[in-house]
Amino acid sequence: MLSETPRLFHLLAGGVSVVIDAGGFGVPQIVHWGAPLDGDTAAALEQLATAARPQIVSNSIDVHVPLGVLPEQAAGWAGTPGISGHRDGAHFTPLLALTAASVGGSPDARFADRRFVADLADVDAGLEVVLVIELSESGVLRSRATVTGTGAGVYTLDGLQLALPVPLHAQEILDFTGRHVRESSPQRHAFTFGSHVNEGRRGRTGHDASLLYAVGSTGFGFQTGEVWGVQVAWSGNHRTYAERMPNGRGVVGGGELLLPGEIRLNDGDSYTSPWLYASYGTGLDELSARFHAFVRTRVGYPTSPRPVVLNTWEAVYFDQNLDTLLALADRAAEVGVERFVLDDGWFHGRRDKSAGLGDWRIDDTMWPDGLDPLVQRVRALGMQFGLWFEPEMINPDSDAAREHPEWIMSPGYRLPPTARFQQVLDLANPEAFAHVLESMSGLVARYDIDFIKWDHNRDLVDAGHPGAGVAGVHDQTLAFYRLVDELRSRFPRLEIEACSSGGARADLEVLERSDRIWASDCIDALERQRIERWTGLTVPPELIGSHVGADTAHSTKRVHDISFRAGTAIFGSFGIEQNLSLASADEVERLTQWIALYKEMRGWMHRGTVVRGDHPDQAYWLRGVVSVDRDEALYSFVAMATSVQNPPGMVRLPGLDPERVYRVAPLAPGTGILTFNHHAAPAWWVDGIELSGLTLARVGLQAPALAPEHLALVHVTSITCTEG
Repeated sequence: MLSETPRLFHLLAGGVSVVIDAGGFGVPQIVHWGAPLDGDTAAALEQLATAARPQIVSNSIDVHVPLGVLPEQAAGWAGTPGISGHRDGAHFTPLLALTAASVGGSPDARFADRRFVADLADVDAGLEVVLVIELSESGVLRSRATVTGTGAGVYTLDGLQLALPVPLHAQEILDFTGRHVRESSPQRHAFTFGSHVNEGRRGRTGHDASLLYAVGSTGFGFQTGEVWGVQVAWSGNHRTYAERMPNGRGVVGGGELLLPGEIRLNDGDSYTSPWLYASYGTGLDELSARFHAFVRTRVGYPTSPRPVVLNTWEAVYFDQNLDTLLALADRAAEVGVERFVLDDGWFHGRRDKSAGLGDWRIDDTMWPDGLDPLVQRVRALGMQFGLWFEPEMINPDSDAAREHPEWIMSPGYRLPPTARFQQVLDLANPEAFAHVLESMSGLVARYDIDFIKWDHNRDLVDAGHPGAGVAGVHDQTLAFYRLVDELRSRFPRLEIEACSSGGARADLEVLERSDRIWASDCIDALERQRIERWTGLTVPPELIGSHVGADTAHSTKRVHDISFRAGTAIFGSFGIEQNLSLASADEVERLTQWIALYKEMRGWMHRGTVVRGDHPDQAYWLRGVVSVDRDEALYSFVAMATSVQNPPGMVRLPGLDPERVYRVAPLAPGTGILTFNHHAAPAWWVDGIELSGLTLARVGLQAPALAPEHLALVHVTSITCTEG
């Protein structure tokens, strides 16, 4: 029986209102999620709930069909059910009754007292459910549910999907696909009737994962249109969807994609879904800013300046010659590098990608004195030291695999196909887990390692626990989290980068335990402009590793000058991935200038608000960061391709204080407008210009004409407040 409780609850924070109706004696419904509401009295909320209640129409169920956060087919919802499962075929459609509902404090300080909890039960099916909805200070909404079996026998849970309502005027969907070296590729289409589903069955977040599944008013952009977006924060199999029924009611939601038999609940057993994170905004930039503000407030978030990194991968690949690496370290220190990371190739038997994974000990034939000579040089030069691992993988050609074939994930009667000559290590096996944890811990302790690049280079295919022959992706994902958490507990100062063949593991749950992500194995600056533009909707720029590669990109063979490469990387967590020993003196000098600029700007940029322009010419992009106090900003004008028009026209600069006057001026070394075809600089370029933030946002200024695949930087600084 429902305890004494209010019917309606209003969560309000960060310019977002969430109104929850818990008065229907079933699964609570969200009456409103979006722009803040002014009426917060019980009477006003009752009126809102009444106004939003759909009428009963012809040939429909004779009672109002509720649309709860866990939609129920037994109540008449004809779309995707919140809970799907059965008891040996019976109890196939749960119908939950509400027993208690309340708002109170959250164990996560980011949500303070904006935590709604509902207790529900289906006595006949033998299920109890706890539903949690929380709203962060920045306006990010998150929800999850825990299902507990309370009946005799086994309840097989096939799926647990949470759903959030979206209004009828959300008529367009933006989601993302991608592949290796081309992550975060946007795709837009109409939000038509039916189900629009993005499923990830790769056992990791996936290159083709939609880090944001957004629906909004037609034509919504970075600055315009209402938009609602969600992400299933889970690093394994997942399902995200948008759905609209012929009655006009629509939802966006998702959950873990469970493989057959992964969750079987005996009496007292529980399953907790991943968090479904959601953000609302007027334009994608506002939605994104809420995500950024939320991520930046997690416990243990890196607050020290994000160091300039040199990673050895594209510099030397597997050719890890000590003399070469010492020379590279010397050059790195000269240009201002602060963290030197030794990538793949340092461990036992590792000459190429075909062998050695699982044998996490120094290869004494390559390193007769261990890593000590390199580590000592790196530290003597004033740099931190980082090391690459791929803890969840194992090569069949390794001592670990030969000694423990039972550690390889499989159905038990066949081996999955190899990928990159490797299989997956079953971390749910306590012995395998301990082997990896102790091997890594020993090396971190021995060399006082500052940073781990944590890689994961293959999908999980046919991934089971070989002893039992059952699916194991769910268990593997949780074991990965435990491994990271235990390592960080042992070494609190250790920083970790989440890499997975580039950007195939970049979800919000990984960001709870990572200090940066590797957005892509492609560091071609043109591709990185696209990848970081969209990955950055949920991931703050200081968490996105962005490196300067060689002038000829290894992954695409495009050729770009240092200004385009460095001017792209400066907006992220800056790094280098080229062999500086082979770079020209001029290029080294210019790179040194870019690193100095990054160090000068990173303090405020890595706390600032990211903005992106809605310029009508898709060949010309604007990218910027505005400081928290809006005293200054850095923008880049980027020519992504040739344009049908020339010059590019007026470009607006969003994000500034409309009541202040700002000085806008080119910023060296990003001032290299390429004078081709006798182009002259815009009239304001040489001496700068002073305009109000309002004028810059509403009118803009004439952008410089650039050769394709080039950029220019402008620095915007506050002068004073305008009168009025």
